[in-house]
This record gives sequence, C-alpha cells and structure tokens, in this order.
Amino acid sequence: MNILRLLPALVIGLSLLGCEPSGTPSANTTAQEPAAVATDKPKTQIGLVMKTLTNPFFVEMEKGARRAEKELGITLKVKTAAQETSIEQQIQLVEDLITEKVDAIVIAPGDSQRLVPALKKATDAGIKIINIDNQLDVDAVRQAGMNPIPFVSVDNVAGAYKVGQYLVKGVTTPTELAMLEGIRSADNAKQRAQGARRAFAENKQISVVASETANWKIDEAYTVTKAIFARHPNIKLVFAANDMMAIGAIKYLQESGRTQVKVAGYDALTEALAEIKSGHLLATIDQQASEQGYQGIALANRLTHGSTVPEITLIDTRLVTANTTTP
Repeated sequence: MNILRLLPALVIGLSLLGCEPSGTPSANTTAQEPAAVATDKPKTQIGLVMKTLTNPFFVEMEKGARRAEKELGITLKVKTAAQETSIEQQIQLVEDLITEKVDAIVIAPGDSQRLVPALKKATDAGIKIINIDNQLDVDAVRQAGMNPIPFVSVDNVAGAYKVGQYLVKGVTTPTELAMLEGIRSADNAKQRAQGARRAFAENKQISVVASETANWKIDEAYTVTKAIFARHPNIKLVFAANDMMAIGAIKYLQESGRTQVKVAGYDALTEALAEIKSGHLLATIDQQASEQGYQGIALANRLTHGSTVPEITLIDTRLVTANTTTP
C-alpha cells in the first residue's frame, strides 16, 4: 500500500524531468514552429510582363511597379522578353506565371492580339489581369470569351497629335515629312500614327512622302531612315513614334550631315532629353512610364482583394521641348 501511495508522486517527478531544458529541441517544440508560420497570411503575388528592358521606357515602368510593391507589401515577379518583337517569348512568360500560380498579371503586350489566348488561360485559372501601355484588341478579348480587361495608359492619339502639331508649327512652304512607325500590330503604334497624321493634315504645306515601321528599335530606325532619305533626299521633318527610333534617325542624320532636319519623338527618355538639350531632337512626349507601372500594380492588387477598378485609366501626357526641359 505504501508503494501505491508513492506512484503518483513518481509519475509527476518523471514528467517534470521531461520538461527540463536540454541541448536537443524536443519533438513538441519542432512540431509547433510550422503551425505558427502557417497562421501568417501569404503575400499577394503579382507578375509584371513587359516587352523588354533594352528600352529605358520599360526600365522606368519597372521602377514605378517596384514602388507599388514596396508601398502595398506585395510580392512582384518581373518578366521581360528579349526584344519588343519577341511576342512568342512574352506568351511563354504568361504561361510561366500561370504555372507559378500568381494572383494577378500586369502586362504591357508587344502585340494587341497574339497575347489574348495566353491571357484567357490565365483568367480561366482565376488570375486577375491588368493591361498597361499597349491595349489588347477589344474584339479579340471579347471573341475569346473574356470580360473587358482594365487598361492603364495615355491617350496616344492626343499625345502624338500634340507633338506632331509642334513639329510642323510655323511651316509655311511646301515641306516633305517622313514617319517612323512602331510595330504595326500594336494598338499604341496605330494610335500614334493616327494622331500624328491628323496634325500633319492640318498644315497644307506638309507632304508625308514616307511612312515605314522600324519596330520601336534604334538600329532598325537608323537603317530605315537611311533608305528613306535615299529615295527622298529633300525631307526636312521626321516624326518617330518613340524616342528609340528618333535616336536611330538622329544618328543617321548626324553621320550624313543632314543637321537641318527636325526630328520629333515620343516617350521622354533620359537619352531623348539629352538630345533636346543638344539641339538634335525638337520635341518628345512624356507619358509617365513610372506612373503606368505603379498604377497597373495598384489596380491589380485591388482586383485580388475583390474591389472593382475602372475599365480605362488614362495618365496625362506632357509635351517636352527645349523650353520645358529642366536645365
């Protein structure tokens, strides 16, 4: 009977010994750690698909997106193609983000139609989509069975009209003009060509003698400009639908001694602003690439939390000339 009375005390003593600290964590301690982590809410993951980082415009766009990432406390996955014409690569980047199960995709598509099927797969997987910079073809989106995709950009027609008007301002004698277009299947390229042509048509002294695509690229613009001037040596004005092509055109004009030809661009890249200050570029359009990136990520984050967002968000454009650039 005495032994039986001692058993409860012995059990308690043994259990207390098991609670003593030791150099090796107990099994219970190890099992509890994951449970604590599991209670933390995972960060929203948003993928940003851009055309390339060889164009400084998209470098600025990423900066804005990174600012949104920091402010909103999300995880941003940036994917970029090698070139603005690398459409198949952009499609694969979308496929990769679907596999990674991101919550949303923000995309600046290189082509307004060819990216739609891949984005349809993303929406079918429950991924939210925001379109920035170059608008996806509205009819293609509808025919794919998708709801309208929220779009963030600028009024490209109005921006190109603004800089085109400045380019031909004060021209009072018959003058030949050449246009360097972007990727012709891209909606923003079509809009910029439209806006510029409207400005040129208002001045009856202007004759558009050539309009060729240089696919947004410096080197291609150099080559295309050289070929255009071989056919039309009397051209006095050049409109380039982005600054990269404007810089390519300027390079040829400087090398060939055609220093009196006026060139206008679009994007307000740092390199273009330098060309304005040096007198080689007449004007450009600031379309706030950083703000487009920021707003795209912010709207995508709102969608992932069940909020509604505007179907179209337009950011202001600004004409930049030698009189408006910062000294």
